[in-house]
Amino acid sequence: METVKIKDEFIKLGQAMKLANMVSEGAEAKFVINDGLVKVNGQVCTMRGKKLYSGDEVEYDNKKIKIE
Repeated sequence: METVKIKDEFIKLGQAMKLANMVSEGAEAKFVINDGLVKVNGQVCTMRGKKLYSGDEVEYDNKKIKIE
């Protein structure tokens, strides 16, 4: 599992996916999130702007990241 370190209190889901190279651009993140292909903390999430905090985990396409 890859770790994404954030310097602010939170990061938005689409930004975190892009930062972790899970998607190549924001538009791709929008589509895969809207299609219900992304899980946050084990639950399907369809909100691209969902705020992620330290300890949250994101899964997509057999990749998993943890926010720190």
